[in-house]
Amino acid sequence: MNTVATIATADADPLRSAQSTRARPARPSAGATALAFVWRAVLRIKHVPDQLSDVTVFPLMMLVMFTYLFGGALAGSTDEYLQSVLPGILVLTLTMTTQSTAVALNGDITKGVFDRFRSLPIWQPAPLVGALLADLARYTIAAAVIVGVGVLLGFRPDAGVSGLLAGVGLVLLFAWSLSWIWTTLGLLARTPESVMFLAILVTFPMTFVSNVFVDPATLPGWLQAFVDVNPITHLVTAVRGLMHGQTATTEIGWVLLTCAVLVAIFAPVTMRLYHRER
Repeated sequence: MNTVATIATADADPLRSAQSTRARPARPSAGATALAFVWRAVLRIKHVPDQLSDVTVFPLMMLVMFTYLFGGALAGSTDEYLQSVLPGILVLTLTMTTQSTAVALNGDITKGVFDRFRSLPIWQPAPLVGALLADLARYTIAAAVIVGVGVLLGFRPDAGVSGLLAGVGLVLLFAWSLSWIWTTLGLLARTPESVMFLAILVTFPMTFVSNVFVDPATLPGWLQAFVDVNPITHLVTAVRGLMHGQTATTEIGWVLLTCAVLVAIFAPVTMRLYHRER
């Protein structure tokens, strides 16, 4: 009997020596986990820098092309048209780039990466929240490119730097709110390509059938009715008002209400779909 106990003790000692005696690391906080996924998105851009083409090359092309090709015909002067079209190009660019979050999210799902994330002992919404926060940085880059090149071309906001920053901030808020729709779509769609197609199918008519490029008064009556209720129209009017010191309180209110409704509806839906996949 003593011999058996001695053998058991000898066998157990190597196991005990192999075990770590240090305390288990504390579980990371929700904020730290979300920032880790923000850094993951930054590293992805570092290794695949062409992912920034939609927030650098695309806005430059749109701004220069529409200013110099259509400015003289639509406003009689490229300089005068630039003052009006730059806020519109800013809204158009940031709105159309909001799909990137959903495309990347769906790619992680189809590759099985998100299954690994869900198995980790972390705050579960962190992959979604981190991706959305990282996209805010991408939107800021796009806004800086558009405004910077616009200033070089002759854009001068009448409201000064404060009005310019207020207008950019409103567009960033709207873009972040809109991205929740595509995040929901990214969890439902089967492929990243289908996410991109559906997002473009929605954002393309919303941005172009608005007051971004032309005065809605020049459009047919049936088209004006759509433009008048288009949230992009209210956003462009609000941003122009902020940047040029014009009164646009009603439009700003509509934009803020739209942002609140989008987040209130699609953020819970996104989280429910995400947890349902677990």
